[in-house]
Amino acid sequence: MARNDTPNDGSGGSGLSDRQRRRLTRRPSDRAIVATLAFTGLVAAFMQTLVTPIIPELPTLLHATSADASWVLTVTLLAAAIATPIAGRLGDMFGKRRLVLVLLAALFIGSVISALSDTLIPMLVGRALQGFGLGAIALGISILRDVLHAKSLGGAVALVSATLGVGGAIGLPLSAVIAENFSWHALFWLAALLALVAAALVLFIVPVSTLRAGGRFDYLGSVLFAIGLTGILLAVSKGTEWGWGSPVTLGLLIGGVLVLLGWGAFQLRIPSPLIDLRIAARRPVLLTNLASIAVGFGFFVSSAALPQLLELPTATGVGLGQTLLVASLCLMPSGLVMFFMSPVAARLSAARGPRTSLLLGLLIIVITYAAAIPLMTEVWHAILIATVLGFGVGFAYAAMPTLIMHAVPASETAAANGLNSVMRTLGSTVSATVVGVVLSANLVMADGRGIPTKGAFQTVFLVGAAVAVAGFVLALFIPRHEPRYETASIPVQQAR
Repeated sequence: MARNDTPNDGSGGSGLSDRQRRRLTRRPSDRAIVATLAFTGLVAAFMQTLVTPIIPELPTLLHATSADASWVLTVTLLAAAIATPIAGRLGDMFGKRRLVLVLLAALFIGSVISALSDTLIPMLVGRALQGFGLGAIALGISILRDVLHAKSLGGAVALVSATLGVGGAIGLPLSAVIAENFSWHALFWLAALLALVAAALVLFIVPVSTLRAGGRFDYLGSVLFAIGLTGILLAVSKGTEWGWGSPVTLGLLIGGVLVLLGWGAFQLRIPSPLIDLRIAARRPVLLTNLASIAVGFGFFVSSAALPQLLELPTATGVGLGQTLLVASLCLMPSGLVMFFMSPVAARLSAARGPRTSLLLGLLIIVITYAAAIPLMTEVWHAILIATVLGFGVGFAYAAMPTLIMHAVPASETAAANGLNSVMRTLGSTVSATVVGVVLSANLVMADGRGIPTKGAFQTVFLVGAAVAVAGFVLALFIPRHEPRYETASIPVQQAR
């Protein structure tokens, strides 16, 4: 049943219309709400791998250079990283369900624009709007906090959090089948249809949250945050292409850091910041966010390295010579494991605390990449690596939102989850860059093309294990026994 949260919208009442009040009295079942938000998360995550099957053809399809066409991927990442915490803050202030609908509308519009595009610029606009949709996952987790009983919350949060990996794992083979058998525009028409279905389900099934945060929206802080984060992510994602010592890369990296430092000082001075850095600096929140970078890094190492290992030709004895469709099917078990393990992860968090789930997840990631170093010569090796990694990422993803919500006020839930999503995105971006640098720096020639060496892949897996070890060490310092915090998003149950 729904929580009896008292709103704080400055109106002296709940701020709900009569129609919204009537909806709250005959709300759908918890299972329907969780299923709807999980489906919404899957649709949003699908955008990550939507264009993967057509990446080699993008320059021809869009009449652009390879360097320019690569922005079709980059712009989605940037839009998601920037929009997620901003949408979270707006959701805390004006209603999380409302903002989910706004993000799904942006996803739909972006999908239609992309479906009608044959040139680069409109495609980039469409892909940026699709990237906004990824913010629906963090908002969905926050909605669960508002509408579910605390006893039902753990499993639901774990399930919706897992959709970030599940959507990509399932979406990749689906995209490959569509791209091979239909026009590439059909990928975006499918995305538009899925966005419409998700929006309709959210509109008619998800109840309106009565919880609102007070204050004014921080427009200047949002602009500074967007500028600073864009500079850093661009430098990290494009550094290999532009050159790490180039004035553009260094200017973006240094400028982005300086802007974020100025943004941080500004956030500490205003009464209604975009992100309350005093809360973000609390030990459980800070350490969880830092560990999230390691989890995001570990998750994306497999996404960046295993497809290449599977698809590269066998001429040098490194590649496994599989098609894109077969490779994507080999990686699908990772996402499915994350999905089906979410209830187990939730039960572990309930019994032993989310810190235990996070530590277990990181330990599994470490062991997986250590085992991957010698196991990379057969297709079943890649399937095994991806599948076991799904266990580790699934446990970690299930734990992180709960750790965050235990340590932040209820009025900051969406914004705090949004920041945590940015940390995971930052880890994935750095991971993609590191994998690209290592593999491109260690090549052997075969059939007129450079192919990464066996040692290059082993180095990538070793780095993945090392970063997961760092995340494990950070997670050890998350408090084992959480302090009493009466206004936490999820009140900590104290033992009698």
